[in-house]
Amino acid sequence: MRLTLFSRLILGYFAIFILVVAVGAYAIVQLRRFNDVTRSVLQIDNRIIDYEKKLTDALLSQIRYERKFIITQDNALYDQFLLFKRDFDGYLEEAISIAESQSSGLLRIAKEYHQRYQSLFDEEVQYLKRGEKYPQAQYKQEKERAVDGIIAELEKMRAYSQESTYSKIKELADAGADAHRVAMLIAGVAIIIIIAISLFITRSITQPISILKKRTKEIAEGDFGGNLNLSSPPEIAELAGAFNLMCSKLRDLEKMKSDFFSSLSHELRTPLTSIKEGTGLLLEGIGGPITDKQKRLLTILTEESNRLIGLVNSLLDLSKMEAGMMTYTFDRASLAPLINKAMIEIGPLVEAKRISLEAKISEELPIIKVDSERMLQALRNLIGNAVKFTPDGGRVAVSAQHRDGGVEVSVADTGAGIPAEKLGTIFDKFQQAISTGSYPTQGTGLGLAIVKHIITSHGGKVWAESKPGQGSTFIFVLPT
Repeated sequence: MRLTLFSRLILGYFAIFILVVAVGAYAIVQLRRFNDVTRSVLQIDNRIIDYEKKLTDALLSQIRYERKFIITQDNALYDQFLLFKRDFDGYLEEAISIAESQSSGLLRIAKEYHQRYQSLFDEEVQYLKRGEKYPQAQYKQEKERAVDGIIAELEKMRAYSQESTYSKIKELADAGADAHRVAMLIAGVAIIIIIAISLFITRSITQPISILKKRTKEIAEGDFGGNLNLSSPPEIAELAGAFNLMCSKLRDLEKMKSDFFSSLSHELRTPLTSIKEGTGLLLEGIGGPITDKQKRLLTILTEESNRLIGLVNSLLDLSKMEAGMMTYTFDRASLAPLINKAMIEIGPLVEAKRISLEAKISEELPIIKVDSERMLQALRNLIGNAVKFTPDGGRVAVSAQHRDGGVEVSVADTGAGIPAEKLGTIFDKFQQAISTGSYPTQGTGLGLAIVKHIITSHGGKVWAESKPGQGSTFIFVLPT
């Protein structure tokens, strides 16, 4: 089942919407990750480093008041010691509550050292209050070891926190770089997919329309054969069906017209031939002597009969060509002899109009596959038209040369030229090569249509170039 244009557009927009949502979701996940790492640095690592400084300051204050008390035994100093002890214990518990596992372990070891230091000092206080002697140096040494342990664990904690902060910042940088790469990749893939979807939807619309346009042009040129079979949305498929029906009707109409011309031509040929033969016999005196006036009238009848027979023959040839019934006999030959023969045949008219007929035929013309009789007919029509539409004293130039893997033949004249709007239609039936000008001419409008069929049947192409008032040039190219 083919999707309609509306369905294709909806699906395309939905796919683009999904891509946009996916990119947005990835961006949100990455931002949340950055936020978590930043919060960890601010709320844990930086605070742990701050607590390390506070703990160190509190410990040093304890040591200072502890030593002063040992010397002076002043209770005020002892109270200060206890104040900083409470600060140390409070800071330590707060730090343990927010610290990560490794930092928490270091803080607990520092707590044990601090408890050892506190118990040693408490024992000294009791000795001093009782006035008893005790190993003061040993206690001092033990307290220093406990203090050194506390300071060492706090320094380890600070170093770990700094390293953790650096690692998290590096993680942020790496995550940012990864996010940038992934974002660029996703954006690139999204753009490619969006372009692909757009091209698919656009192509599904424009391709059948282009085919319809091309087929319409072919129909305008008279080619009614072949039906359109488009793999396209239903709307365009329906249009193609209507188009095929129109082509079928046009083919029937064209066949009817061709049959009519063919039948008419056959019906006209016999009486025209009889009229021609009869006037010929009368001119030869078979019916008895004739006067000069009668002879002139019979001569006119003979010429008009010949013209009508030529028209009938042209109609028959064109009907066969359009019906595909014209038989071609291809042989390997050169165009040079055919061009020369056509120029010789048109010689009397050239002399009568005092036209300069020039030929420029390359000696390196290749041998090509050609039906000599039909090609001679095409050359006669082209050269005859050029001479016919060229004013007295004008010039006609025929050239042939090897070009781009083919043989190019051109027939140029110095006639009135062809209007630009008619250059595309002069090879159609019943179209005159010139519609305005000072040189009255007679023609059937079939010659150039026959030329086009002959050249096309040889695998070539034919066209005209002209500017009004500057003459015309008819060109055809045949493959080698």
